[in-house]
Amino acid sequence: MADGDDGRLRLGLLGSLSAYRGGRRLDLGPVRRQAVLAALVLRAGSRVSHQELLDDVWGESPPATGVRVLPSHVYSLRRSLDAPDTSARSSLIRGGKGWYRFEAEGVRLDTVELAALGRRARSVKASAGPAAAQPLFDEALGLYGGEPLAGLPGRYAGSVRRHLEEQRRTLRKGRLECLFLLGRSSEAIEELAELTASCPLDEGLLAIYVRALYCSGRQAEALDAFHALRGRLREAHGAEPGEELRSLYEAVLRQDDTVLLPPAVTVTPPPGPSRPPVNELPGDVGPLVGRQEELGLLAEPGPAGNVTVVAVDGTPGMGKTRLIVQTARHLVSRHPDGCLFLDLRAHATGQPLSPRRALARMLRTLGTVDDRIADDEEELVAAWRTATSGLRLLLVLDDALDARQVRPLLPSGPGSTVIVSSRRRLAGLDATRRISLEPLPDDDGVRMLSGFVGTDRVEREPAAARELVRLCDGLPLALRIAGTRLQTRPEWTLAHMVARMADDGDRLEELNADDRSVAAAFQLSYEHLPPQQRQMFRVLGLTPTVEFDPLTPAAMLDLPATEAGRALEQLVDAGLLRQPRPGRYRLHDLVRAHARRLAAAAPGLSRPVGVAALRLHLDAARMASDWGPQAFPATSSAGSSAFTDWRAAADWLDEIGGEVVDLVGHAFVLGESDLLCWIAEALTDYLTSRGRYHDARAVLEVALESSRDCDDRRMAPTLRNCMGLTELFAYRTDRARTWFEEAAALSRRLGDDRELARATTGIGTAALQSGDIGAADAHTTAALKVIPPSDDWGASTVHASLGFVRIAQERKEDALDCFRAAHARARMVGRPRVLSRTLTCMADAHLALGRPHEATPLLREAAVLAVDARDLLLQALTLARLGTAIHEEGDPNTALAHLDRALAVQQRLRPEDELHRDRLEMDIRCRLGRAHLTAGRPDRARREFRAALALPRASLYELERAQAAQGLRTCS
Repeated sequence: MADGDDGRLRLGLLGSLSAYRGGRRLDLGPVRRQAVLAALVLRAGSRVSHQELLDDVWGESPPATGVRVLPSHVYSLRRSLDAPDTSARSSLIRGGKGWYRFEAEGVRLDTVELAALGRRARSVKASAGPAAAQPLFDEALGLYGGEPLAGLPGRYAGSVRRHLEEQRRTLRKGRLECLFLLGRSSEAIEELAELTASCPLDEGLLAIYVRALYCSGRQAEALDAFHALRGRLREAHGAEPGEELRSLYEAVLRQDDTVLLPPAVTVTPPPGPSRPPVNELPGDVGPLVGRQEELGLLAEPGPAGNVTVVAVDGTPGMGKTRLIVQTARHLVSRHPDGCLFLDLRAHATGQPLSPRRALARMLRTLGTVDDRIADDEEELVAAWRTATSGLRLLLVLDDALDARQVRPLLPSGPGSTVIVSSRRRLAGLDATRRISLEPLPDDDGVRMLSGFVGTDRVEREPAAARELVRLCDGLPLALRIAGTRLQTRPEWTLAHMVARMADDGDRLEELNADDRSVAAAFQLSYEHLPPQQRQMFRVLGLTPTVEFDPLTPAAMLDLPATEAGRALEQLVDAGLLRQPRPGRYRLHDLVRAHARRLAAAAPGLSRPVGVAALRLHLDAARMASDWGPQAFPATSSAGSSAFTDWRAAADWLDEIGGEVVDLVGHAFVLGESDLLCWIAEALTDYLTSRGRYHDARAVLEVALESSRDCDDRRMAPTLRNCMGLTELFAYRTDRARTWFEEAAALSRRLGDDRELARATTGIGTAALQSGDIGAADAHTTAALKVIPPSDDWGASTVHASLGFVRIAQERKEDALDCFRAAHARARMVGRPRVLSRTLTCMADAHLALGRPHEATPLLREAAVLAVDARDLLLQALTLARLGTAIHEEGDPNTALAHLDRALAVQQRLRPEDELHRDRLEMDIRCRLGRAHLTAGRPDRARREFRAALALPRASLYELERAQAAQGLRTCS
């Protein structure tokens, strides 16, 4: 379901559940979450209780957590569907105590469009006749992209699915009746036969079928159809057909054209001995699993009066041939002059089929006498266009090499359709529609596997079945081979097959059966590449992240990024590389395994290109760190940076996402212990600043093991300090202190003042968090004495930590001096996050001293810097403090505006990224409540204090809970 140009959200239920906004498909998550959305959307505007949702989606097998499972699904759906910065109150999914409601205003639903089109088609048929109504029925049916709500579990989805399928049958019946009334019975007969088979007791439908058969000169079949229905009715209900059918039966016996023919149509004589339309579609292509959405799109009618060209491309083994053949089976009835199928053999043994040979063959198939077929390609093209100019032909071209091979073969007859498949994206071909096939989703992959090994076998090992689908990368060819091997070895379990495929090399070896081989399919595409692209393809198997942009292969091959980008785009066109979003690329898992095999066969390739890629990621991590370039030793730098500034480096790492954790694993495999530890050190600030404490621990744990083999002895204390910082930010104080103490001991042994100062600062901060102010003072003061003059970030941290100690000691002026010193060193670092934090500390000291007018300008600057740093947590903190400072200056109404903005920013924080998100919300709501009280709005204040106390984790935060409770008492 494509998005329109109006930018509105579009939801599609007439196929696999889909959502689009601005042309981009939105991720709706797993099927249970989609079922929750469908249950809400189909009751749009009405409250749906939590229990109703559980019953609708989970039925007799509710989750162990009960209704508590729903908020996480709704939260994720809001993030996917709502426009950025949408509050919960304005969300498409509203909620209250025990209920949710979907607000459909401004949302385009295909079910609503279907109902409107259906009503209009029936109305136009009654008022303007079948010629005007038939395109409307076609348009309505075109909204279906396969089975409605395909794959969604639950009784409600099943009930709606049956209702929507019934609507489709009604629309098909209306369309077929129009075709009959327009004298186009021959186009309707095959579909009428199929529809009557699925609705065997529908007398109205059978009446149309009987008349259509009669009009096509098939009187005996019309009588047989009546007798078959009579038999079914007697067996099912002990009844006879109704009056209309009995009258039609008698009319067929009498050959009464006045009853049976549509107006102004004469009966078609029985077919003579002339040749029937050719149909060259392959007979045995196996079942088509999934792909309903793609099938629906390909089978849509093309523009009237033109030749429709649809192109399908995809990685080898993606099931292109099966899809285009199944599409052709749906379209063949619309093409009365026949269907031609041609394998263009782009990736077969031998030469691809030339346009000259293809044209000669097709002309002979259409009955052109041999001696009239020329050898000259231009003459053949002219003859082909002449021969097809009056035909409505379906042409299926499989495995095309490029657009030059296809263009001469296009027929000229209006209403003809050409379906082309290719491993390459045929950019030079003017196509009406294009589809690039992706791997099958897990559920479809399991269904495909079940078709080979049986449902019982899959149900006995559901986890192994899903893992096997994953190992096959959702590739239909791989699944067919794996399924066939299991089919021929009934003694094997699915888990045994999974174990055999666990290793990448073994996986490709296992996916080999007789003349079918996944690796061979990939190799044929590889061999068609020019030398430079072959080299690029081999190197891509060695990238340390699955997804990458041109910078990574450019660094690995020492190429300009623009040149690498062009080579990547050519590999996309060749069908060997995916582009999940602009500028980002990835190989399918099995293609990646094949690329690694090719790289391993190239002597001396793996290590140097792997190290080059890791050095690029090290460069990014160091540039993105708030510690600043001077925090890292120049001797381990890779030279000039590939990134213009810290923002570019941080953006680049953000695109990599969770895969940054895998970098240390790649360094470990290469045996690059120093590089591994440097990457872990540099990533610490990047990961902790985003609340990714678990990822930081995972990286550092691997690095700590490898540090024993490092030539850089600095790593032993450094990595322990990094681990201490991670635990400190995660409020795991005791663990943090242990790491800092180990780091301090190692630093003294090595004589490393920089790491000793950082470790001692950490011990002091841990002591302060534990309430031991004396120890905090002693350790932080000691750190200040040994911090090297060149360590600006470390010095800023020590001064700020000492400032917090002075605040705890009620030495507020001294604290302000410490924070000023911290800010001065932060300016040397120059990173906006560090500057914003030190300004906020200075402002806190001014507020503690009762000088809000001094705090306000500092907080305004801090808020701007927090936005520049793109740190939501810091933005919320600075805005909240700015609101309080303005409140204390005597302007509660202006303060409320800043506090409302702080709350809006806080709501954008993801719980998984900020452990104390609820604590921050409680703090902001308490500040809001106090400002509302000052402004004379006790009701609003009471609402904020109560909201703070109602948060799920409110009981964990004693200070904020006490403030909210005190605020409520003040309101009463």
